[in-house]
Amino acid sequence: MRKPDISTLPLSELQPFSKHPFKKHNAEKMQELADSILERGVIVPVLVRLLDSGKYEIVSGHNRVEASKLAGLDIVLCDIRELDDDTATIIMVDSNLQRETVLPSEKAWAYKYKLDALKSQGKRTDLTLCQLGTKLNSGEILSQNSEDSRRNIYRYIQLTRLIPQLLDNVDERKLAFIPAVELSYLSKKEQQWLYSSLAREEYYGIPLALARKLKGISQNGKLTEKKIDELIVAKVKTQPKQIKISHKVIGKYFSNEVTPHERDSVIDKALEEWFRRHPEKPNNSASKYKNAVR
Repeated sequence: MRKPDISTLPLSELQPFSKHPFKKHNAEKMQELADSILERGVIVPVLVRLLDSGKYEIVSGHNRVEASKLAGLDIVLCDIRELDDDTATIIMVDSNLQRETVLPSEKAWAYKYKLDALKSQGKRTDLTLCQLGTKLNSGEILSQNSEDSRRNIYRYIQLTRLIPQLLDNVDERKLAFIPAVELSYLSKKEQQWLYSSLAREEYYGIPLALARKLKGISQNGKLTEKKIDELIVAKVKTQPKQIKISHKVIGKYFSNEVTPHERDSVIDKALEEWFRRHPEKPNNSASKYKNAVR
């Protein structure tokens, strides 16, 4: 077994892993890590490998490196290993998937990179991104030490086919996981059309039935920008309407002592009186507005 090469390296000689899909800690968590490093040092050395350029590539420990910089340090304790690209990728993925919170996009690309690395190593000859539900023996390798099932791992990998805007919506929980997987089968152009329609209508929570319908129409070669708009607008019209009133407007008429029920009651009566005085106004009835406010 190789004897560990533990050395102190200048932070300036370290560079991020070339395919690192994981985001850095937020400012608060990074500061906590920096404070801990100042107090106790880097307990677990940063795992790196030497590149042909003479620089060291971080395999595991990106947050420790950033926190060390934040702490004002110039050097960091490192575990230097000889690793080929595929082995380094697998270690990078496995070490980062142990985080407490991992975003869907992070899992998606991490599993994709690990799958590619396993294929390159020749671990299996059947490592293909198949249609869900078919034989997926390679998933047994990917699912090792993972909380995700073999089937879900391949779903995550399928998410890498989403355009960045839609994948961001998955991370932000605007778009649910399974509908997102279905939408990933749309072409890039169709996904762009879809995102534009969703952004215009401010509607992102596509239900599974609609996602499957869009996928089916796409596979039949009949999905157009106009058809997407029609389906999205039709869905939006069936959703319960909500009216947002700014805090500035609310504060103008209601004090902090007014309860939400009291406030809604006043708004309800005000709208009813307004529509009574303006019967010629829009074809939306007062009752529709009252229901929306309620």
